[in-house]
Amino acid sequence: MNIQIFGSSKSADSRKAERYFKERRIKYQMIDMKKFGMSGGEFDNILRAVGGIENLVDWESKSPDLDLLRYLASDRDKEDKVFDNQSLIRLPVVRNGKQATVGYHPEIWETWT
Repeated sequence: MNIQIFGSSKSADSRKAERYFKERRIKYQMIDMKKFGMSGGEFDNILRAVGGIENLVDWESKSPDLDLLRYLASDRDKEDKVFDNQSLIRLPVVRNGKQATVGYHPEIWETWT
């Protein structure tokens, strides 16, 4: 199992995800989204794993870029905008190989072990 947690120290759900794996003594790699972000390949793989851009974006965010994102016509334009501004991604993004979740989902992570 190769767990990666893309999150932020300020995100409560990111801290809960980290605690979930720590309590079960499952090794994981924590990646600070504000400092490092996702590479293009990671972004594309996670996008496919979660079922598209609609599931990856934090639609409750207060970012002004979110308003623009709602009116972009194509999914590819939305993907480009989110990749350029990764603060629009709902955290944590937890990845295990080709599988990924967005948000806090211990019921899914349990099936990975």
